[in-house]
Amino acid sequence: MERDRIRVAVLFGGRSCEHEVSVISARSVVAAIPRDKYEVVLIGISKDGRWYLADDESSMLAGSTVTGDAGTAVTLDCCDVHGMLCSRESGHGAGRQVDVFFPLLHGPYGEDGTVQGLLELANVAYVGAGVTGSAVGMDKQLARRVFQAANLPQLKHVVIRRSRWEDQRAAVLDMVENRLTFPVFVKPACMGSSIGVGKARTRLELEPAMDDAAQYDVKIMVEEAAENCREVEVSILGNEAPQASVPGEIVPGHEFYDYQAKYVDDSSQLVVPARITPETATRIQKLAIAAFHAVDAAGLSRVDFFVRKTDEFVYLNEINTMPGFTPISMYPKLWQASGIGYADLVDRLIGLAMERWRETQRKRIVL
Repeated sequence: MERDRIRVAVLFGGRSCEHEVSVISARSVVAAIPRDKYEVVLIGISKDGRWYLADDESSMLAGSTVTGDAGTAVTLDCCDVHGMLCSRESGHGAGRQVDVFFPLLHGPYGEDGTVQGLLELANVAYVGAGVTGSAVGMDKQLARRVFQAANLPQLKHVVIRRSRWEDQRAAVLDMVENRLTFPVFVKPACMGSSIGVGKARTRLELEPAMDDAAQYDVKIMVEEAAENCREVEVSILGNEAPQASVPGEIVPGHEFYDYQAKYVDDSSQLVVPARITPETATRIQKLAIAAFHAVDAAGLSRVDFFVRKTDEFVYLNEINTMPGFTPISMYPKLWQASGIGYADLVDRLIGLAMERWRETQRKRIVL
């Protein structure tokens, strides 16, 4: 018998330092998703990578992390084109067919193309960018190379492998001093939510910042700070013909827009529309769409910029292919300001996922 509602599996948690952010995002999406149209299946991924099908929706979302206390361990059977979820205990008797996946996973092992590759193998629809877009968007070094090829304006930066930093600390510090002007920001190349990000004003501050970033990735990016700039962000929605939201400006409550300011407190201020000229706003929207296409994103992204206050010169900072969906996250807030409410936004994203999946089915894969 055909089901009345579309079954959506919300994936959240994951093997990432952004695990807790993912749980908050899932809590918000699940609360807003239109239940007259969608049946929700919750799949939490613990910090050690175990997948759990929720026995009770509210219990699995109650805590800050995913554990097996509120779910049954499951596996994803990639041989089933509908994404059959099977209980590890019963083998195949507890399967539940899923129409579309919503991978609300942030950071490594979720936003970086790994889970997207698994879903591609299962041949199921899922929200957001595919393997390529997710992987390139997550890797700041690769993304900047792609942006450079697309002639998108960026700040000066260098990338150092952790192994080189550990073996040649003095030489790396010399190189950074010679190539860049302080202050600089130090970041893990493949991490989000400002985790592991530090600001260094001198060589003395650079060394501990490098050590901190090196905890989170094998590549470390050092980038000149955008001094006397506004932080402006744009939300993107769509597939082949994406739309850009009204630009919003972040006024950080801390020295910079760090993890605490993004997800924990409400000390940062969101100014919508951003305090820039209409001409600059239009330019930023066009650049955001260009960045979206450059990395081969799909469905959604949030694109971040720096705008110099003196002359409104625009620098592209980065793209986030699965931005946060927490109550204070910029992505849904900017669409709210652009006329699309939270529930409608979730509905559109699921529709875009299914539209993209139908398009992929047109590809010829055998002779």
